Parts: sequence; structure tokens; C-alpha cells
Amino acid sequence: MTALKNDRFLRALLKQPVDVTPVWMMRQAGRYLPEYRASRAKAGDFMSLCMNPAFACEVTLQPLERYPLDAAILFSDILTVPDAMGLGLYFETGEGPRFRKTVTTLADIEALPIPDAQKDLGYVMDAVSTIRRELNGRVPLIGFAGSPWTLATYMVEGGSSKDFRKSKAMLYDNPQAMHLLLDKLAQSVTAYLNGQILAGAQAVQIFDSWGGSLSAAAYQEFSLAYMRKIVSGLIREHDGRKVPVILFTKGGGMWLESIADAGADALGLDWTCDIGEARRRVGSKVALQGNMDPTVLYANPQAIRQEVSNILASYGSGTGHVFNLGHGITPEVDPANAGAFIEAVHEMSAKYHQ
Repeated sequence: MTALKNDRFLRALLKQPVDVTPVWMMRQAGRYLPEYRASRAKAGDFMSLCMNPAFACEVTLQPLERYPLDAAILFSDILTVPDAMGLGLYFETGEGPRFRKTVTTLADIEALPIPDAQKDLGYVMDAVSTIRRELNGRVPLIGFAGSPWTLATYMVEGGSSKDFRKSKAMLYDNPQAMHLLLDKLAQSVTAYLNGQILAGAQAVQIFDSWGGSLSAAAYQEFSLAYMRKIVSGLIREHDGRKVPVILFTKGGGMWLESIADAGADALGLDWTCDIGEARRRVGSKVALQGNMDPTVLYANPQAIRQEVSNILASYGSGTGHVFNLGHGITPEVDPANAGAFIEAVHEMSAKYHQ
């Protein structure tokens, strides 16, 4: 494989020295970019964009043509795994993802297959290998998946939810069924991420978007335990390099110590945590990724620079920080503001690495 020209993202995740703090953005290939909207229109719809490796590659690379980002992230969706389990994913305009089938009983869950990453999700593996080839060593490629709990909520609710009523009812009424579902999803996600690593992903992130909706005890039992299981089953070295793993629980600031003990290399933080305080709490055990409030990107460039400066100062000197937003960039952001953000991180972080 081609040698990496810029490996500071991987180095920071492994707490190795870097020249400046690396930066990428969750959802960096997305609707805030006019070129993304043009590609999506050309593809026809969101799923056609995801399932065509050429389109997935095209939109993955678009933000890298605009900005000096330190990583690319595979363009896909976390719900490809439940789709491959036969639930029939589709997107309703204005309503987000929906499933044609849901799982409501133990029998439904027992009938679910564990997808074969190569056969059932081959279009994702093809996208990874295509993107890796086209990157040609420019920056590392991040693969990703949803956490078992997050995927389970969509499978039980049939789509997005504000209160997770059906999922939590199953969790408390029928924990045996929920544990079986989460175990099947942990097996599926492990195989899926390992497939991405073998296809060329150089780091992987698990998105636990809805772990923060759980109580402290339920989080440990129904979310973190299954992410720990995935981490223990991942390929951690490939192509002669370590493959870092990032865990990101939105709303997980109360449980950073537990998450840091799960075996990953880095924790993603949302914007509700102070990154300096998080660093004090987890010590040198893991790197930290984050964590500017995405809505800061609606402000003027000077305000953006100030917030970047505040977060860098809070983290302090030394490696182990990957700068990111505390959640995905939103569609209404001016692309020029995203550029100002990335430029500020590189420019203002150098003094912390001398």
C-alpha cells in the first residue's frame, strides 16, 4: 500500500508526537457542501449514493479538495448493517431513515441473520478499497459503524425516536430479547468493521449516538458492554500499522472513565464536556477527540477562532488530541466557516506541540 504523506491523525490517536493538532469533522462529506448536493442529485437518492462505490468515493473526497483535513471518513450510513439483516432501509423525505420491517419479539430477533460483510455489505467494502486507492496516501481513511444499542433503537422503533419508548420497553420488559439483539449486532458490527479494515480503513469509529439516552446502569449493561465486546474482536494491526479504534457516545460525559477502560485508543467527546476536565479524568489511558459545538460554525470566523483557541488551551500541551466537532456538521453551515475552523486548528495548535 502507498505510504501515508500525512499520518498526524493516526499518530495523535496513538498519543505519538505531532507537529499540529489534526482535525476532521463528523459528517464532513454532507449537505453543507454544494458539490455533495450535486452528487446526490446525480445519484438520485441517498441510498443510491451509499451503494455505488464510485459515488461514495466521490463524496468522501469532496471535503478534502476544499480543506486541508487530516483524515477522510468513508461515506456510508450506520444503518447499512440492519438493512443487511433484512429490515429494508429507506429514507423518507424530511423524516430521515425508516425500516420496512421492525423487530418486536424474541422470535423476530431469533430469525435475524448475522450478515456476511463481504457478500451482504460488499458495496461498502468496494467503496473503502476505491477510496483508499484514490486517496493515494494523502491522508488516512476512517471506517465506522453504529453501536449495537444505537442500531437496536432504529430496528425496534422502525426509525428515529425522541423517547425510545419501544426500545426501552423491550430493555426493561424483555431484557433477554434485547440482549440477544445486541449480541447479534455486536457480532455483525465486529465482522463489518474488520471487513472495512481489510479493505483499507486505517482507523475505525463506533458511533453510539443514543447511548446517552440510557440510565447509568443501563448504559453499562446494554451499550458499553457490547462496544467492549466489539473492540476486543477487532483487527488492531494491518499493513504493518496499528489500527486505532475510537468510541463516541453522544451524551456519555458522565461515564468517561468506564468508556476509557473499554479497550479503545480514543474517546470522542460531545460539546457538553470540557476537554481539559476529560483529560484529567482519563489520564494518559486514551486519546481524546473533539469537541467544538457544531453550531459555533454559524458564527463569524473570529468567534470560531476564539472557540478553537479555548478548546486547545483547555486540552493543553502534548499529543493525544484530535480536533473535531462534538457532533456532525449541520447542513446550513457556510462552507467558508468550516474552512476558517480547520485553518484555525492548524495555525493555533502548533505552539502546543513544541
